[in-house]
Amino acid sequence: MKGGLTLLRENLQRIKPSEKHAANYILAHPAEVVQLTVKELADRSGSSEAAVIRLCKSIGVTGYKNLKLKIVGDLQNVSADKGVFHEIKPNDTVAHLMEAIAEKHTQSIRKTLLVNDEAAMEAVVSAIAHARKIDFYGVGASYLVAEDGEQKFGRIGKWCTAYSDAHQQLASAANLTADDVAFAISYSGETEQLLPVLQQAKQSGATTIAMTKVGQNRLQELADIKLFTVAREAQIRSAATSSRIVQMYVMDIMYTAVAGRNYNHTIEALEKSRQAIQQTFQTEQK
Repeated sequence: MKGGLTLLRENLQRIKPSEKHAANYILAHPAEVVQLTVKELADRSGSSEAAVIRLCKSIGVTGYKNLKLKIVGDLQNVSADKGVFHEIKPNDTVAHLMEAIAEKHTQSIRKTLLVNDEAAMEAVVSAIAHARKIDFYGVGASYLVAEDGEQKFGRIGKWCTAYSDAHQQLASAANLTADDVAFAISYSGETEQLLPVLQQAKQSGATTIAMTKVGQNRLQELADIKLFTVAREAQIRSAATSSRIVQMYVMDIMYTAVAGRNYNHTIEALEKSRQAIQQTFQTEQK
């Protein structure tokens, strides 16, 4: 039961003004809020009881009690956030960059862990484990994650595709069945190319999964199962950094869990893959 404060921060810009009063108060006084009733929070934050209840719904928690439980979990782990994130500046030393980037990625991974529901992850693992075929969709840096999924699951005998071309993605989605999984990856959740692809996969009867940042977005609305990522990106960058790292982290969780569901088959498939590659590409010993 963690991640309440992260959910509030990630959704702060899109919630209604009446809800924002309560959200800002919670973020400023989390330890106090866990002791307050809905009415007390409404009074102290200058909002209303109805606004507090709507706030909980807006950020995707089941109610005020659930939100407080998540905040308690955050407070128990507050020590992990003591390191202050430093934005990367021009002419930073390599030593500073090593520390700053490690801290940025570590915090992003930890926050991603907090915002994902265990039941949703279980549903994803089960769907992939039983799928006839898995389509991974991504664009740009997210395509690298889709390709990673294809490589990982392909090595343990799963039939996977990871097309970068929009026409190939759409054609593949059109030929999926109810036994298949369509997995779309987009940090923003608003990648125009992926929206019609996941819509087509849904129409084909496939189980649709979306991995995006926390908060409402159009890709999440098309997904049967939703996974979330939280990233801290530098303002000066040429490509996704933390978002790609946390997407890979989630992919690793899924792969490891699926592999463990049928351990004997996994070991057999990995051994076949290893032997095939070794026999074909190994350098002859002199």
